[in-house]
Amino acid sequence: MLIGAAVVLFIASFLGIAGCDASAAICDKVDTPNSWEFSYLGWGTFFVGIAGAALVVVSRSLPEPRKVVGLELGQVGTSFTIVSAWTLLMWIFEAENAGAGLILGLIAALAVAGAAVAGPLVPALKAPLVGAPKPQTPSPYGMQHGQPGQPGVPGGYGYPGAQQQPYGGPQDPSQGAGQPFGAQAAAPQPQAVHQPEPQAAAPAPQPAADFAPFWFAVPVARPLYAEDGSQAPIAELAPGTWYLAVEQRGPALVAQTQDGRRGVLQDTTGIQRG
Repeated sequence: MLIGAAVVLFIASFLGIAGCDASAAICDKVDTPNSWEFSYLGWGTFFVGIAGAALVVVSRSLPEPRKVVGLELGQVGTSFTIVSAWTLLMWIFEAENAGAGLILGLIAALAVAGAAVAGPLVPALKAPLVGAPKPQTPSPYGMQHGQPGQPGVPGGYGYPGAQQQPYGGPQDPSQGAGQPFGAQAAAPQPQAVHQPEPQAAAPAPQPAADFAPFWFAVPVARPLYAEDGSQAPIAELAPGTWYLAVEQRGPALVAQTQDGRRGVLQDTTGIQRG
């Protein structure tokens, strides 16, 4: 309503401000001036009303109110519209024969001032034209943000949106590498060169019951093995890229890659949690 009334006010400023009581033939020859030919009327009344409407619309479009000399833009614009309507009303009273420009201008100015004043008073009109910005939410894995490949910087596959902490606690180079998640690293066992007879394969570790999926990144490139226990790598995890840990099997983790493949990360030393 406010914008429409301001458009009508702008159109009325180009119409004649004085009427003609003579015959149509004579009135056609009379050049009736418009408001812009009288600077104090065009710039001091019509333009003030249009500028006031623009200030009100701008203030309602901003997510936060802006102030000019201690006053909000909406308050300044409302004052301008009231001044424009009051001045046009005085012109109507003083004119001997008001033209279409003054009459239509007064109607439009009253509509602009009424809409500007009613905006803060009517609850249905208090809502801003542009909603407040929504808070950022963590992106699901598979979305890219910023420059990928840099740990601790937004970017890479599945960036969880949180500061990373070393997986398993702080690492001290003087005391050796960190331990895997949830268990102590087992000492390597020597294997016999010749087996006298085949032995049954050890059962695969069962997933932890209280495990919750989390994001992680590896410090160096590490292979990802198939879940069936075979030692043939199916993928390689690259440093600086975030992966989703979906299960824990003893000291190992079941990770998911960018293309949806799942595999077992056997070496979890020094990885960073998201």
